[in-house]
Amino acid sequence: MDRMIWRYGDTNPVQAPVGRDTIIELGDLVWLNGNQVKPFTDSTWGSFDRYFLGVAMQRSRSLDTSDIRVATSGVFEFSCLSNVWQLGRIMRATGNQSVEKAITLMNAVGRVARYERTPVTSVLVDIQTRVMGPV
Repeated sequence: MDRMIWRYGDTNPVQAPVGRDTIIELGDLVWLNGNQVKPFTDSTWGSFDRYFLGVAMQRSRSLDTSDIRVATSGVFEFSCLSNVWQLGRIMRATGNQSVEKAITLMNAVGRVARYERTPVTSVLVDIQTRVMGPV
């Protein structure tokens, strides 16, 4: 389901190619598979954590051949299990385009950008791309 989840901050977008048969929704966490963008799923864990590109800022339907814009930075609001979130906590993606606590930096997509004193079901995350990150 398309969702505009960007909340604030520079997005530093890149244009990325999408495979002809790949479906990407607005707001999907995406990774770079060779030279094409793919949406994150539980089955892509091994590659996703190394090649995390960012958040899709455009959709791509089956048979579309146009590149899409992908945000490589910025603060985005993701669904999560009800929890109290500490500022700076590392977060990882889950298969349903939501986030949860990460155990290591290797599988993190970003850090919590707003402290929550009471349990909430969405969290602001400052994403940190692997592909376009520091050299």
